[in-house]
Formats: sequence, C-alpha cells, structure tokens
Amino acid sequence: MVIPQALSASSFSDFGDVIEVQENASFISINQGFTERYHDLAKVDVEQQNGRTLINVFRSTPLPMPIQIKVMERHPLSSQAFMPLSGYPYLVVVAKAGEFNEAAIRVFLAQANQGVNYHAGTWHHFCLALHQQSDFLVIDRGGEGHNCDEILLENPLSIQLDSKPLN
Repeated sequence: MVIPQALSASSFSDFGDVIEVQENASFISINQGFTERYHDLAKVDVEQQNGRTLINVFRSTPLPMPIQIKVMERHPLSSQAFMPLSGYPYLVVVAKAGEFNEAAIRVFLAQANQGVNYHAGTWHHFCLALHQQSDFLVIDRGGEGHNCDEILLENPLSIQLDSKPLN
C-alpha cells in the first residue's frame, strides 16, 4: 500500500515540471497591467521526428477504490503536460525515464491548481481523477513515430488515500 506525498517542484523534478503559480513567483505585467503573465512554466518537448504540438481535453473517470495501479506508460519522443480544469485534486503516479523499475514508482497528490509536465520517457499512469469525473487540458505530441510504450506491472500497486477530505 502506498500513501501519496504532496506534489512540489522539488519532489517532482526527476520526472518533469510542476505547473503552478507560487506565492512569490515573478511575472510579467501585460495587457495594460490587467494581466500577470507567469512565463515559461514547463518545457514542452514535441519536435522529435517532425512532431507537432497537440492541445487536447481528456475527461477522466475515477478508478474504483482502493486504486489499483496495473499499467504504466511513457512517451519516448515527447513531453506530456496535464493541467486540471475541473477544480479537483488528482493523483500522479510516476517512475524515472529509462529501464522501468517497478520498485521505484512514486505517487503524488496534486492539488487543483497544480499541473504536471512529464519529461520525455518518464513512466506514468494515465490521469487519475479522484471522487468525480474531471477534465484536464493536455499538451502533447502528434506526428509520425512510435510515441507510447505501455508495461504491465508484475505486482499491481494499491494506493491508500488519507481519510480526510481532498479539497
């Protein structure tokens, strides 16, 4: 049984970028001062083999509790970014890029204001909405070439959520 840890830029740096606006983040003032631009929050990487950027919405339905992780995937040619749109926390399940190591899977609890951008090749589970169906803005790669590997876990991982509300 694994208990998710809080998602932060430092705890997630081996896997990708956390997309969020921190309390004291610097910004560029635009639109006659009515907009704060928090610039360049993730490295979108889609250009291998003439790839192009795709912008999608994924609608994810929560898995039954307790959540069982049975499969992981990776995108060897590109990054893949997820930004929650529905205002709910969600789970992020990852392992470092390279040869898959089932024992090194990490689980994070992402808040509704935190997105993630997986580096190319980072192993991850598909979107894990919690409690109700949730939409995610997804930025990834389209184009030629094989860009999705999946692997079945030898020992499915069970995730234990804390009993307090996840809001």
